[in-house]
Amino acid sequence: MAALGKIRSRGGILVAAIGLALFAFLAEEGFRSCNGIKGEARQQIGQILGENISVQDYQKLIDEYQSAIKFTMQRDNLTEQELNQVKDQVWQQLVSNRVLQADAEKVGLTVTEKEIQNVLNDGTNPMLAQTPFVNQQTGRFDVNALKQFIDSYNKAKASKSPQLDQMQAIYDYWLFIEKNLRTQLLGQKYQALLAGCVLSNKAEAKMAFKDNNEESQVQLASLAYSSVKDADVKITDDDLKAKYEELKLAFRQDVETRDIKFVDFQIKASAADRNEIVKEMDDLQKQLVTAADPATIISKSGSEIPYIGLPVSSKAYQQYPDIASKIDSLAVGTTGVTENKQDNTLNIIRVFSKEQLPDSVQFRQIQVAASTADEARVKADSIQKALAGGADFEALAKRYGQTAEKVWFTGQQYEFAPTMSQDNRTFVNALLNGEVNATQNLALAQGNIILQVLDKKAMTTKTTAAVIKKLVDFSKNTRSNAYNKFSEFVAKNTTVTELEKNAAKAGYHVQSLNDISTAEHYIAGIRGTRDALKWLFEAKQGDMSPLYECGDNDHLMVIALTAVHPQGYRAWDDAQVKEILKREVMKDKKAEKLMAQLKGVNSIAAAQSKGAKVSTVNQITFSAPAFVQATGSVEPALSGAVAGTAAGKFSKAPVKGNAGVYVFQVDKKAMRAGSKYDETLTMQQTAQMNMQLVGNFMQDLILKAKVVDNRYLFF
Repeated sequence: MAALGKIRSRGGILVAAIGLALFAFLAEEGFRSCNGIKGEARQQIGQILGENISVQDYQKLIDEYQSAIKFTMQRDNLTEQELNQVKDQVWQQLVSNRVLQADAEKVGLTVTEKEIQNVLNDGTNPMLAQTPFVNQQTGRFDVNALKQFIDSYNKAKASKSPQLDQMQAIYDYWLFIEKNLRTQLLGQKYQALLAGCVLSNKAEAKMAFKDNNEESQVQLASLAYSSVKDADVKITDDDLKAKYEELKLAFRQDVETRDIKFVDFQIKASAADRNEIVKEMDDLQKQLVTAADPATIISKSGSEIPYIGLPVSSKAYQQYPDIASKIDSLAVGTTGVTENKQDNTLNIIRVFSKEQLPDSVQFRQIQVAASTADEARVKADSIQKALAGGADFEALAKRYGQTAEKVWFTGQQYEFAPTMSQDNRTFVNALLNGEVNATQNLALAQGNIILQVLDKKAMTTKTTAAVIKKLVDFSKNTRSNAYNKFSEFVAKNTTVTELEKNAAKAGYHVQSLNDISTAEHYIAGIRGTRDALKWLFEAKQGDMSPLYECGDNDHLMVIALTAVHPQGYRAWDDAQVKEILKREVMKDKKAEKLMAQLKGVNSIAAAQSKGAKVSTVNQITFSAPAFVQATGSVEPALSGAVAGTAAGKFSKAPVKGNAGVYVFQVDKKAMRAGSKYDETLTMQQTAQMNMQLVGNFMQDLILKAKVVDNRYLFF
């Protein structure tokens, strides 16, 4: 606690027999080989640059990342949602690292040991600030502290010291940081090389300065597309096909996706179920009021919140906002049974005590182990007497092969624990209540500990409480009835058409979900749907799935695969693509009508007479799209047209925008107040802006890497 998966008449017959035997041998070996290949393939989680990625390698990376998070957050476990985020981050990082390393190797980029050492000596890399080797006085990474730790770790490993287990977590975390530091440096070197290829010049700088700072004031006449009725616009398939060719690049998808229709039925408690749970909770409330030790009651109740028997802050209940919001304000005693409709639970809270206690405690210790409890006690007593007589704590610790390093203990390290042994409870209480600089002799099951509290910080209200939070859940009978009904529905409706026709009659609702990829963890956000996801990517269009039991055993689901979208370009008649094309063609045709309406107009007044709305728009620059209040839209094309029109001039032609058609009169142009041209600075800024335009180089490299993501088969 303190430190945290192998004769000639019959000649023809003989030849035939031998031939058959040989064929059988080859077939058997071929079968074995195929099985071997299939078995190996079943262990591949994906491909990057044509290289197979094994599930074991991927899992190892997940474990490393997970351990690092637990170390930094002082957590024993991650939630399912957090773990899914870790899996995604690890995969994205794995892909990025493999692609970057491969491309860097082509141009000879590496990270040397000297470069790593230089970064460590400098100590300013933000990643280093996330390590335990930060000087508390300066707040900076201390490379000497790292060297001392690694030296101590190597000595402890060689001598198989009891301290090794405590040091291993820190060492593993450092290896994680070092590996990521190398990757970061390689990425920086690659990006620097790329940046050196993106230049600016004096002419470009002058243009950029003018584009950013020359402001125009215009009289603007607007005809919104909404002024033309959709019914007055005729759209043909030829129109859509032509627009598709124009916008085809926008309809590229890098991975295969699939569309489904599905029925998801969530089982809920019946009225009878609820009444039974209310009765049970009333009885538990009476027991909790008088219980000397509530641990047994809490355990038998099936409460979502464990009882650890220690004072904790309201942060310990952050997963349960209803409890966290009121725990500090409750007086000592027991509440009645209260309902929380948001998480569908009934709750009881018994507060035993409230205290002002530190949330951070600095301490050091000497662990005293022996062959018997009596021997450990005698040793511990002698150590404590020596300390009382003025002996040096660290010197005594070294005599027992320990360092007695100063360690900070925080509430986060115990408040989220699912269980708490009596020894750990004793230890934590000693930390929270121990007098600063005084020593304590703790007798535990595995031996004694000489403990000295050195500092206390962040005094806060901590409450020792027992909480029964119980879900208003359905009974076995309720679930059985729901399952039988849904199973009958699935058996009778075996096509998409039947599903949609009969669902409502049976009391179910058909939902649609588009563009599901193999990167999804769930279907429709429902937990426990991995088997359904595996079915989905093995099914053919029009297939109906079997019945799936998912969620927290409270969801019943059936799925129909309605469409498959392969990697590449979506077809023009794809439903989603077609809808986009219709909108764009509609806009084009309306623009044609409105531009024809404004044909020959050469003044704002003339445009107004054609039904245009007139307004004054200020501070239009080429570099930023103008916002037009009359149409409620930003209009980059308008900004470009204004920049290309001299002061006092009327627009050469109507401008087709995002939300309407425009003509304008430029009243004046002037440089923005306070703007001053600095050639060197502007060239730097322009180069940086150009670099941003090529900043998606990693996405381009990843696209060419032909990444295959089969994680859905495993996780």
